[in-house]
Amino acid sequence: MASKPGLRERNKLERRHRLEEVALELFERDGFDKTTIDKISEAAGLAPRTFFSYFPTKDDLVLADYSQRLDRILTELNTRPVTEAPWSSLRAAFATVASDYQAQRDQIRRRFVIVSQNPSVFARSLQLQAGWEQELANQIAKRLDAQDCELTAQLLAAGALAVMRSSIQYWVSSPRSKELPELVEQGFDQFAKGLAANA
Repeated sequence: MASKPGLRERNKLERRHRLEEVALELFERDGFDKTTIDKISEAAGLAPRTFFSYFPTKDDLVLADYSQRLDRILTELNTRPVTEAPWSSLRAAFATVASDYQAQRDQIRRRFVIVSQNPSVFARSLQLQAGWEQELANQIAKRLDAQDCELTAQLLAAGALAVMRSSIQYWVSSPRSKELPELVEQGFDQFAKGLAANA
């Protein structure tokens, strides 16, 4: 059983969450560009230097949940049977993670809007996703025992992330859409059949 975090660690997490929540509110109210790090720090009741001990830039604050998302995907992928087809393993892993996101719709929507409306944040998100793709490809390659497995693993990773990204985009922008796990599974199935068949 994992031990509970100590007081120091809990305080750090609380400050980090406070910075994120305050910043998202200010970004929505005043705009991303007009919201300075000084304003965020002041609203959170913290010194500006404290901000930089948690986030290198405002962009990284908006994308603060990215590393946790990747860890969750990799953890789920590693629980899948090694004999399972890689695309099936990816489908199951991403659908499970999508279930986690279901309860976080408002929070994800807020971040998604900021990312889509601000070029610097969007560029940073693509940079981080490229890192996701490589880490996923490395995990998938371990499951493959064929010639040119590196290219296959890269294609599988890129395809899986494209499905997840498109599903989330549709989910947050369409209030009456299906549940996210269902959209993700549907996207994986469509990808597997070949998109040209539906075009």
